[in-house]
Amino acid sequence: MSAAPHYPFTAIVGQDDLRLGLLLNAVSPAVGGVLVRGEKGTAKSTAVRALAALMPNVDVVPGCRFSCAPGSPDPGCPDGPHTAAEAVSRPARMVELPVGASEDRLVGALDIERALADGVKAFEPGLLADAHRGVLYVDEVNLLHDHLVDLLLDAAAMGASYVEREGVSVRHAARFLLVGTMNPEEGELRPQLLDRFGLTVEVAASREPEQRVEVVRRRLAFDDDPAGFAARWAGEEAALRERIVAARALLPSVTLGDAALRQIAATCAAFEVDGMRADIVMARTATALAAWAGRTDVTSDDVRQAALLALPHRRRRNPFDAPGLDQDKLDETLEEFKGDDDPDPDPDPGPDGPGGGPGGGGVPPQGGEPEVAPDEAPAPADAPAPAPAPGPGGAEQAPVAAAEPFRTKVLSVPGLGEGAAGRRSRARTAHGRTTGAVRPRGALTKLHLAATVQAAAPHQRARGRSGPGLVVRRDDLRQATREGREGNLVLFAVDASGSMAARRRMSAVKGAVLSLLLDAYQRRDKVGLVTFRGSSAEVVLPPTSSVDAAAARLEQLPTGGRTPLAAGLLKAHDVLRVERLRDPSRRPLLVVVTDGRATGGPEPLALAARAAGLHAAEGTASVVVDCEAGPVRLGLAAELAARLGGTAVTLDELRADSIAGLVRDVQGTSRRAA
Repeated sequence: MSAAPHYPFTAIVGQDDLRLGLLLNAVSPAVGGVLVRGEKGTAKSTAVRALAALMPNVDVVPGCRFSCAPGSPDPGCPDGPHTAAEAVSRPARMVELPVGASEDRLVGALDIERALADGVKAFEPGLLADAHRGVLYVDEVNLLHDHLVDLLLDAAAMGASYVEREGVSVRHAARFLLVGTMNPEEGELRPQLLDRFGLTVEVAASREPEQRVEVVRRRLAFDDDPAGFAARWAGEEAALRERIVAARALLPSVTLGDAALRQIAATCAAFEVDGMRADIVMARTATALAAWAGRTDVTSDDVRQAALLALPHRRRRNPFDAPGLDQDKLDETLEEFKGDDDPDPDPDPGPDGPGGGPGGGGVPPQGGEPEVAPDEAPAPADAPAPAPAPGPGGAEQAPVAAAEPFRTKVLSVPGLGEGAAGRRSRARTAHGRTTGAVRPRGALTKLHLAATVQAAAPHQRARGRSGPGLVVRRDDLRQATREGREGNLVLFAVDASGSMAARRRMSAVKGAVLSLLLDAYQRRDKVGLVTFRGSSAEVVLPPTSSVDAAAARLEQLPTGGRTPLAAGLLKAHDVLRVERLRDPSRRPLLVVVTDGRATGGPEPLALAARAAGLHAAEGTASVVVDCEAGPVRLGLAAELAARLGGTAVTLDELRADSIAGLVRDVQGTSRRAA
């Protein structure tokens, strides 16, 4: 039974950057893959699956699980050595890596029992072996565990995968076109991981009604008759496939002149990207662009387009940096280092010329300024800000900018958790230092060799051991237990009332919260934001992995009105209750940013005390950031921390370089603490 047809690549409407980035990697996998960033519903997955159908067929050794090429088989192939045999041609594979995949599923697994008892390297290939000479697609790559992303990118960079377990190792070739997609609203990749992707493209839904109409029209036609729709685009698909083959054949003949190399080096230096990987990726991308356009010389336009694809994600030092490039600066740098021998590109190749044709592949606009209607033109820089609407419970003041963020102390949840891998609190994890051994439940993944030998040793005589080898049975195997760090849910409850509204004070408070958000990003936490002011509390940001979103909400946070402290604590309690049901293994940390005052309604302090008792009763780890200022201090924040069963720290004590010490464990117990 034939597989259902995929949506044709050439039928995708718009998304020029996305198509070009994918096609350049199809021409030259050495570019290093492409990371596709964009909102949901922008054809990211559709484009990747459609590209796989365009990849040329591959010749493989019959029966080889690692897709060795008959003319040049991998000498270290676990299924080798291969003898001369008739090649088998098959379509290039597209392998999808699920977010919840294990390390063994990605790189493969060794049968430790057979390795110890029989000395046999019994290896079960993983997804990296399946993807060799094909496409490896990782949807929502930003939600993948960091150690899996590291393994994935290491294999992509080296062209090989290594599996090592207790001194037994297996290596096999793993060269593939790596494509990752992500929605930035769900969290960012670390800069170190971003740098490992060759190219990045930003995608967004078109705001042009006619283009949106065409997208819907084509999608409905495909859903009604997939085979018929694919047949109507078969000619364009075949032409694009032939063009990929031709560009691959031309690629070794492309010349990267000294002038282009100087432009590449000058551009990377001008934008202060770290390391040399950007220079290498730009060189490979510019070469692929020339081959895709049917040329054997790299032009300044190729270098410019390569910079737009290879540099934006390498300029982000932290999640609050704005992505993108200053195109005026880019043009000035290219012009300054343009050589006399730079060939002139075809001034207008047209839609069917070297830079056009089916499936895009020209030089699409990147990051240009959007058109603005006259009545939507931005206000002059010196124009007064619009007056904010009055908030509930009193006058509202306009948002103030956050102070400069700083490095904070580590606030950790006590006990031993079992949550998602991260860098905040102690937890039982698959990676980390070995702390003990247990009998394996299911497949053995991390062997504790000493414990296994100790379990097998007393039975050697009964098992008839006569040689130097150890007779090992499955019951002897022991799984290593390891302790590492987990990520937590850090929920901020921020007092935005009038008592916090002094501009200098609120700026310092926002700077402290921004610092904690940056710390949460580095420690791979989820974050949420609750604010309270006037007469109620509001969930400004439900728990998410995107600290970008939290920082944006914080920036726009107005202040004013009374201080409904109890409402803020109760709203935080509701958020944590729901999150415990959604993700019971992720332990929460409640960070209350307040001066401890409570006003409005009858007995506001008593209500706040009872609300705090709910958190204490459930063992929620908490810390109160005391924002009280002035010569006379009431100490209300410290009292609140005591009722929460947590710890109070001042804004000054929150800094990692303060004299109060480097690490502060949050007091309190967690229901899931060991």
